[in-house]
Amino acid sequence: MPPVTETEEHATLRTAVAALGKRHGHHYNAEDLWSDAAKLGYLGVNLPESYGGGGGGISELSLVLEELGAAGCPLLMMIVSPAICGTVIARFGTDAQKQQWLPGIADGTRTMAFGITEPDAGSNSHRITTTARRDGDDWILNGRKVFISGVDIADATLIVGRTEDSRTGRLKPCLFIVPRDADGFGRRRIEMELRGAEKQFELTLDEVRLPADALVGDEDAGLLQLFAGLNPERVMTAAFAIGMGRFALSRAIEYARERTVWKDPIGAHQAVAHPLAQAHIELELARLMMQKAAFLYDSGDDAGAGEAANMAKYAAGEACVKAVDQAVHTLGGNGLTREFGLASLITASRVARIAPVSREMILNYVSHQTLGLPKSY
Repeated sequence: MPPVTETEEHATLRTAVAALGKRHGHHYNAEDLWSDAAKLGYLGVNLPESYGGGGGGISELSLVLEELGAAGCPLLMMIVSPAICGTVIARFGTDAQKQQWLPGIADGTRTMAFGITEPDAGSNSHRITTTARRDGDDWILNGRKVFISGVDIADATLIVGRTEDSRTGRLKPCLFIVPRDADGFGRRRIEMELRGAEKQFELTLDEVRLPADALVGDEDAGLLQLFAGLNPERVMTAAFAIGMGRFALSRAIEYARERTVWKDPIGAHQAVAHPLAQAHIELELARLMMQKAAFLYDSGDDAGAGEAANMAKYAAGEACVKAVDQAVHTLGGNGLTREFGLASLITASRVARIAPVSREMILNYVSHQTLGLPKSY
């Protein structure tokens, strides 16, 4: 079982990352922060040392993202490039793929996006229609993806497609590395109300021809390889949400300590203090589940990590939304000003409830997989 208190190494890492986040602050430049985090070895902390990484795991990487988020400067692409793509390639890639991608992902000079979501599939990965067919030694990909982060700055996108099983004729998931300049690989920016350094895109794959070595891992082990990336994604989304919630809460606590309307600071009133205390408790509980999920994943327990990662993502998303809402409410009109940096989080905090999987689908997972209840679909 995971330890209930942090190791000295983790505490030291947390302090160092928090200092980096404080130097950049809420009005950060994502490119500069990415570069600084890379130089300090934080971006590749989960990747093998033999490829320039830190030799740690998702436990360490989630800690980095949480602390940056708590400082008001989260890096969304950490979820995608080192956590999903880096992990999948490190576990299942060929030696050539590892050598080509992992050192660059670790030192921040290369980034990779991840493409799974489709317009008509939603949370149902079994309805993915992006297909890959063989043509001699090559692969030909056709399909569409939506809400794919950071494609414009990524050197390649790890695309989830489906191939036909030669034995059963059924489609099975497979992962392909698609270079950004591949012929037939198009992108269109999706205009979002959400403000962020990373943009969202719709992708089209129109007869995209890829060499045989674009396939990552075993063609017959698609689901295992897919969830090797999706479980870290859920853990890292939890870290993203917890960090965001902590940032909002810290602003509210600071304000409640100093803001005086009558004779005492407003934080002395239980109507203000208790909701903030409750938000803190819920964020701490979510963090414990996140740490458990990361520990199980790093220990090689994919099944256990799947359950815990879903629970962590759910708990963190709920805690984040509540913390942000209470923080804004504590500041009143000031909570909607740009000065305090909370108003934009009203939209951003919803992301943790919606992506990469909705809270309703997590409740489905727990009710079916954990509780053994029958499915309605």
